[in-house]
Amino acid sequence: MNDTRFTYTLRLADDLLVLSHRLSEWCGHGPVLEEDIALTNRALDHLGEARNLLQYAGQVEGQGRSDDDLAFLRNERQYRNVKLVEQPNGDYAHTIARSFLFDAYHLPLMQALLKSKDEQLVAIAGKAVKEATYHLRHSSEWMVRFGDGTDESHQRAQTALDDLWTFTGELFVEDDVQKELEKAGIAPASGPIKAAFDSTVNEVLKEATLKRPEDGFMAEGGRDGRHTEHLGYILAEMQYLQRAYPGAEW
Repeated sequence: MNDTRFTYTLRLADDLLVLSHRLSEWCGHGPVLEEDIALTNRALDHLGEARNLLQYAGQVEGQGRSDDDLAFLRNERQYRNVKLVEQPNGDYAHTIARSFLFDAYHLPLMQALLKSKDEQLVAIAGKAVKEATYHLRHSSEWMVRFGDGTDESHQRAQTALDDLWTFTGELFVEDDVQKELEKAGIAPASGPIKAAFDSTVNEVLKEATLKRPEDGFMAEGGRDGRHTEHLGYILAEMQYLQRAYPGAEW
């Protein structure tokens, strides 16, 4: 059970850690000052939640690895994040669409984890729900602004959705790890979370006058350590200091 709980916790952490790094790339480059600050704060929220989860994952593993060890001393194949969060930022509509799709999944997931039999996951989710609620509201408002704005903003938002949709199926895959923890009452079932995701996406896209992409081929494998080429570049930047100066601390 500890092996599957470690893997599951690592999956939750890696999603947030990688997305945090992606959003941090906008720091100093946001389209307006308010959004520059908003994205930086969102990145810090994700990083804080990732750190809590990595610390817990290290405790569950029981091999003495810290959150820094897990963040900086694993290679690409040892990361368990979905492929969605490692996709490049692109333009601002692309960044917002990626966050919106993740937020629509992340909020109901955190809400469901409040009922977990794992008290530590409940505590982490309790703090995360407040942040995830704001994140979803922020990305939803921007999706509506883009979709129901100018012809160009509408086109950019639709293109982003079309490009990213293939990565959404992986959010709800039920493998052996997921099923074992569902049975133990630790992880929530994916079905209700997918239903909440669909409801949110349909509602927001309707208001935004955007078309929901058709479900077709879904790119999976990130949960098993098979990633796109983009993750390697992220890790090369994110892990550089720790790799170059092992044990360095601020």
